[in-house]
Amino acid sequence: MAALFISFFTLVSLLVFLSFSEFCNGVSVKRYGLTRTGSHWSPAGATWYGSRDGAGSTGGACGYGEAVAAAPFSSLIASGSPSIFMSGKGCGTCYQVTCTENKACSKKPVTVVITDECPGCESPHFDLSGTAFGAMALPGRAAELQDAGRLEIQYARVACEYPGKTLTFRVDSGSNPEYFSVVVEFEDGDGDLSRLDLKEASAEEWRAMEQSWGADWKLNAGSELKPPFSIRLTTGYSGQTLVANNVIPAGWKPGATYRSLVNYD
Repeated sequence: MAALFISFFTLVSLLVFLSFSEFCNGVSVKRYGLTRTGSHWSPAGATWYGSRDGAGSTGGACGYGEAVAAAPFSSLIASGSPSIFMSGKGCGTCYQVTCTENKACSKKPVTVVITDECPGCESPHFDLSGTAFGAMALPGRAAELQDAGRLEIQYARVACEYPGKTLTFRVDSGSNPEYFSVVVEFEDGDGDLSRLDLKEASAEEWRAMEQSWGADWKLNAGSELKPPFSIRLTTGYSGQTLVANNVIPAGWKPGATYRSLVNYD
């Protein structure tokens, strides 16, 4: 009985230690994912591009297209340096950024989504849209902050939140019965994807898709694929898996957008 009590006490102590270690190391995570607010801040550089009140560019290297200017992105987006863009695996990740050193800084965090690449930027660096850069300013002082050109900022990775949105699958216009390519948008939580798998109608096995570029994933089957398709998604940060059953219907069309009924918590 004494040995059993000691073992139980040891287990509880280990769990407490692990939780305490996570806190002390500044890892801003829940048990299965990121928190909604930054708790572990790191320094980075920040610039901006495009128009002062714009979305930087149309779409960018992640492939989200003109959606970046509309809700829920609402032009609050950024190009990431190589360590943030991660060859496209960083597409869809969310960060809070804040500036404190310029007199026009509000010192309040602004949440941005990585939708583009800044290949020539030193790491870590955020090339923000004009809208996102100006959002770090005190009310009425966005232009003053933008005139600084470059800032030293603090950043923290956070969970993505798209209230009322489910996972969206935009089929590439080059897709055909033997080649399927899709861009995934609005992933709550981790925001990023490390793996996509596709399952055809009535099939039992999943077929691994390849990252084509940015947030675009493809399956070059070499023979006719049989819809409807279910898609299994695995995030990169915490490895959470989610299945969008039959999200691509029979009779799907290249260039069409299909919305699932699910999203990450």
